[in-house]
This record gives sequence, C-alpha cells and structure tokens, in this order.
Amino acid sequence: MTYCAGLLLEDGLVMIADTRTNAGVDQISTYRKLHVFEKPGERVIVISTSGNLSVSQTALSLLREGLVNPDTGELETLDQAPTMFRAAQLIYAAGNFIECGPETPYLQIGETKYGKPILDRAITFRSDLYDALKIGLISFDSTMRSNLAVGLPIDLIVIRRDRLTAETRHRIETDDAYFHDLGERWSAALRAAHNAIPAPPYRAVE
Repeated sequence: MTYCAGLLLEDGLVMIADTRTNAGVDQISTYRKLHVFEKPGERVIVISTSGNLSVSQTALSLLREGLVNPDTGELETLDQAPTMFRAAQLIYAAGNFIECGPETPYLQIGETKYGKPILDRAITFRSDLYDALKIGLISFDSTMRSNLAVGLPIDLIVIRRDRLTAETRHRIETDDAYFHDLGERWSAALRAAHNAIPAPPYRAVE
C-alpha cells in the first residue's frame, strides 16, 4: 500500500509520497513514508519507504543511531556518509542502487502503473521544479482514483540544486483545496481531450 515518486530535474529534486498503510483489510492507517535527513548547508538526504512497516522503522532507526563501518570499526550514521554510494550501502548492503539521469528523470516505488504514463509523457530533465511537482501530483491523483491502496495525506519536498536545504515541505490533507481543484481540472481536461479527438473509423459498413 504505497506510491512514492522521486523526480530528478536540472533545477533540483521533487519527492512525493502517500501515507497509507495497513495491518490487514480492516485496519487502514497512515504513516509517514518520506523521511528527511538534513544538515542545512551541508546535505539533504530524502528516503522514501515502502513495504513492511516494521522493517522500514528498523532501517530508519539504524540509520539514525548508526551502523558499524567494517573498515574503521566505528559507528557511522547516514549524516556522516561521505558519498551517496556509501549512503546506499548503509541502507542496502549490496549497494547496487539505480540512479536517475537526464534520460530517466524519475523513479517510483509501490503502485507505479497508474501514475507512470503521466510521468512518461510530461516529465523531462528540463521541466521546471514546480511544473514537475504539479505533474507528480496529477500522477498521484490518477493513482488514487484507480487504487484504494494509495491515499491522502501526501507528503512532498522540493530541493533546489546546490542549495543543500529543503526549499518546500508540505503535507496535503483531505481538505486541501489545490489538490481537489487539480483533480477536477485534470478530469475535465481528459474529457475535453477525448471529445476533441475524432471517433475511430472502424465501424462496420452497413
């Protein structure tokens, strides 16, 4: 029960995650899946989590309290990782992480299939940060309409390149006027688009 997306753009980074989780079909609740490790002016690391809640909580606690560095024997926290490769090793020992780039400017985890076509068609590496945020939120709205396993609140963070601090942090709650309007406008735009396209010429000849 997760949908998280990270968008790597020329101007920075946009991260979005839902908060829906469950402990069975009759117990649905919310839990923050977007976690920020920040030292303003030095580094900002944002982690999206999915899957088993206890595993996520354990991993985050270990990253904060520290793991033993096999080379030095000292405890090392995520705040002390000298490179992103080392940060990935702290999270996943195999270290074979996947990187975004200009040709593939986003990654998703969880219920990816409903929102992916929107990102594929609209996101490029040169997209404006807040246009990309808007497209990302459309992706979430579309996912929520097709899959009850993804739901509000939605957490988001925007980090401008080389600023080394979060520029925008926000939680979209159920009464968020902008997100509601965005969904309504997207639905109306889709109806207008399909009405403007000619009908298929495949009707049988009578």
